[in-house]
Amino acid sequence: MSPSERLSGLRQRAASGGGEARTGQQHAKGKLTARERVDLLLDEGSFTELDAFVMARPTELIPDDERVIGDGVVTGFGRVDGRLVYVFSQDFTVFGGSLAEAHAAKICKVMDLAVRNGAPVIGLNDSGGARIQEGVVSLGGYADIFLRNVLASGVVPQLSAILGPCAGGAVYSPAITDFIAMVRDTSYMFVTGPNVVKTVTHEDVTLDELGGADVHARRSGVAHFESDDEVSCLQLLRRLVGYLPSNNLDPAPLVPTDDPSDRQDSGLDALVPDAASKPYDMKEAIRRVFDDGEMLEVHEGWARNIICAFAHLDGRSVGVVAQQPMVLAGVLDIDASVKAARFVRFCDAFNIPLVTFVDVPGFLPGTAQEHGGIIRNGAKLLYAYAEATVPKLTVITRKAYGGAYDVMSSKHIRGDYNVAWPSAEIAVMGPEGAVNIVYREEIERAKDPEARRKELVASYVERFANPYVAAARGYLDDVIEPHETRPRLIAALRSLAGKRDTNPKRKHGNIPL
Repeated sequence: MSPSERLSGLRQRAASGGGEARTGQQHAKGKLTARERVDLLLDEGSFTELDAFVMARPTELIPDDERVIGDGVVTGFGRVDGRLVYVFSQDFTVFGGSLAEAHAAKICKVMDLAVRNGAPVIGLNDSGGARIQEGVVSLGGYADIFLRNVLASGVVPQLSAILGPCAGGAVYSPAITDFIAMVRDTSYMFVTGPNVVKTVTHEDVTLDELGGADVHARRSGVAHFESDDEVSCLQLLRRLVGYLPSNNLDPAPLVPTDDPSDRQDSGLDALVPDAASKPYDMKEAIRRVFDDGEMLEVHEGWARNIICAFAHLDGRSVGVVAQQPMVLAGVLDIDASVKAARFVRFCDAFNIPLVTFVDVPGFLPGTAQEHGGIIRNGAKLLYAYAEATVPKLTVITRKAYGGAYDVMSSKHIRGDYNVAWPSAEIAVMGPEGAVNIVYREEIERAKDPEARRKELVASYVERFANPYVAAARGYLDDVIEPHETRPRLIAALRSLAGKRDTNPKRKHGNIPL
């Protein structure tokens, strides 16, 4: 056999993974193979594989004839829309994609290269967990990966797709990464499986009920995105990469746009209802303001009372945070605070400007929220906004009450450009509650308490349910007509292109986790 024939034969063995039979089983489950996933994720013909010939270390539990070239993970680098990314894709057809010493070393190598070369790293996870045959060495491999996840955090974007099982300690690597995408019916994540749960807690639960895509995208908040199939999941990752810089030293991406920077939209003028208690769809405002009416929403199914999304403004990638009056009146609760805080910190880490739309009646009251830690969790969002040094643009569309006004990128926590629509109401609390507290005795003494209360409410609305008191103090830079929101934000964003702001020198702050 010539050297070339030997090389060709080894490449064919590496490409075949666990063999035809196991590949057929993978396809029968509605899943793609590791290499098929890489091909769909990356630009055609751009993949350069690394460590294709790596094999598991010999052990007494793994005979030589069971060692597979590649050791159950495909690693390398390629391009997404022409931009460099590093990728690893676990191969379930080889030992169930289980992680062992050589497998982990391959993943660690591409993570190190990604940080060294300033490029995103994308992990395609499909693994049965630690390889039992290698014992503690497998656990050490996980820890090696966890450490790199932490050290890469805020340096290069880290994206994870869960395309099969992800259980036990394996879940913590994706959990540390910036974004997690899951596929309905074929992927799941949990710390302990259904059998252990039944033994310990006597709960009878299926894989999907315990840790499926719907559970994590809508209830736990673990998954940021969910897709119907692997193809759409991988396409989503490609789209997400387009909004992100390659590393923390690069500016937010700038893409060509035909959407005029001076475009005004009269539809915004009628968006906010006259009745303060009537909801409206904040997503409509977002679509009318940003380029081409497009956005990529993060955590769309979880904590829906707040919207977090990537969009383009004047061609520049921006992060959008907005209350959603259609859900819980846009109130800030525990989940909404955590969701937005993580998103704000990601954007700040990667130089992505923040645009905030505010219509917040306050923090959600009640024993469930207080006992669940709304103070601690609400403080996370305050901390994230105050810490952020990227350009911060804020539009108050309607309500901005109490501490929630301060938290939502107000001028007081270094908001750069803060404006309000004429419909804005900025006050310590709503008119009804304020009057009941401030004028309680006067109302009780009145001949007609209800009539007097209504008079005082009307007076309060006239004095405080408007943006002009805040504007008089300089807490707002301007009061603008809704239809001019887009050109005003673009002008401000352009003016902030050279923004320089820093935090005091320190090892790191202590966010109220």
